[in-house]
Amino acid sequence: MVRPGNTLRVNYASMDDTALVDAVQHGDRDAFREIMRRCNQRLFRVARGVVNDDAEAEDVVQEAYAHAFEKLSTFRGDAALLTWLTRIVLNEAHGRQRQRRWVVDVEQIEVSQMDNASIVPFPAKFGYEDPAVAAAREQARMLLEEAIDRLPEAFRIVFVMREIEGCTVEETAASLDLRTETVKTRLHRARRLLRTALHDTLSGTLTDVFPFLGSRCDRMTDAVMRRLGA
Repeated sequence: MVRPGNTLRVNYASMDDTALVDAVQHGDRDAFREIMRRCNQRLFRVARGVVNDDAEAEDVVQEAYAHAFEKLSTFRGDAALLTWLTRIVLNEAHGRQRQRRWVVDVEQIEVSQMDNASIVPFPAKFGYEDPAVAAAREQARMLLEEAIDRLPEAFRIVFVMREIEGCTVEETAASLDLRTETVKTRLHRARRLLRTALHDTLSGTLTDVFPFLGSRCDRMTDAVMRRLGA
């Protein structure tokens, strides 16, 4: 393995997690940068699932990385590196939650409820996208994010890991220190709560879908009248 100080450029992207950890343990900080790039999205989403706030989730992940860097010499590979880091993030996030519970007042709760979340990215297709389609996509994303934010924390974090991050049941259970049966149960309940929440949110607009009034109605009516006249 190429060590810091050598003139050859290190291809970190080609290294597996074990090699990266070994490099960091030998003083190569750029290898830790690669670890962060690989893990950032999941760790942010996991933190976001607990603290329910974008800015605080970023703080949680940064603090967790600092702890992980200090403790990396204790990593033995008994679990996957991402699982190990996820546990550190969860410990930091839950620690903040416990500390915050007795200092949060009503005004802070109201402010947090007004914040816009962004945990489920829906990238646009390559090339041009109709502005109306893009606006509808953004509105759907926001509705979904708000519904996820309202889930109880225990269900929210399982939903984020399973449905958004695509973790397996076993990986989710290991990261959260839960039984696999508990993960399955909580995911089922999270889905059911989301369906209910989205139905309640959208039911009032169902009568407005597939609009037919206006120019479309006039065009069709005129076409029929022309046929009748002929």
